[in-house]
Amino acid sequence: MHSILLIVHILVAAALIGLVLIQQGKGADMGAAFGSGASNTVFGSRGSASFLTRATAFLAIVFFVLTGLLAFSSTQKREIKSVTELVAPKAPATSGAKSDSAPADSAPKTKPGDVPIVPDK
Repeated sequence: MHSILLIVHILVAAALIGLVLIQQGKGADMGAAFGSGASNTVFGSRGSASFLTRATAFLAIVFFVLTGLLAFSSTQKREIKSVTELVAPKAPATSGAKSDSAPADSAPKTKPGDVPIVPDK
């Protein structure tokens, strides 16, 4: 779910950037007043401004909602899905007296968190 939200969030952000870059600034209205041909556009002389403004506002709202959902989903407790996130099990306690000679197949001593312990079969 988090991955899907992230992909949609990136697509909405790219569309929002594109819409902002397409829009003309407020100074472009002065050129249209002197007959620069802006009335021959697809949306008419003022139609594109209202359409692009509404589309930008809609995408901005969607962007902020997705940002909130991503923030909420990242703070939720998640399941451990990777072997590297597992905690190593504790070594079983050996019973009996301690001998001076170490067995030939014993591994060198390591810190508890360095290497996970693999049980013998």
